[in-house]
Amino acid sequence: MTTDRANVARGRWGEDRAAALFERLGFRVVARDWRPHGYGVRGDLDLIVQLDDLVVVCEVKARRAGSPGGAVGAVTPNKQEQVRMLTELWLSEQGNPDVRLRFDVVAIDGVQVTHYDHAF
Repeated sequence: MTTDRANVARGRWGEDRAAALFERLGFRVVARDWRPHGYGVRGDLDLIVQLDDLVVVCEVKARRAGSPGGAVGAVTPNKQEQVRMLTELWLSEQGNPDVRLRFDVVAIDGVQVTHYDHAF
């Protein structure tokens, strides 16, 4: 059970770092840990930020330094597809706004933060 709490804490810490990174770039945080309700769909969107008409959906992965595959390796094609599908639901709930959309990844290995814009 301790490992699960440690992983949750690491994930939250990583999301805090990612949100701070985007705020330094002038973005505002629109949503964190957004989950669809009433669709029978699992999963969440870690971070949604906006700057003017650009909306960035960011998958955040935080791993211990030296983890096999690293943090970015955890953003598999299946995960990317899930994020895209959840983004469609989120956009629908927002009334399908006329925005530019981008998918980023913030990968944190230990304390090393790497931002991949246009990641998928």
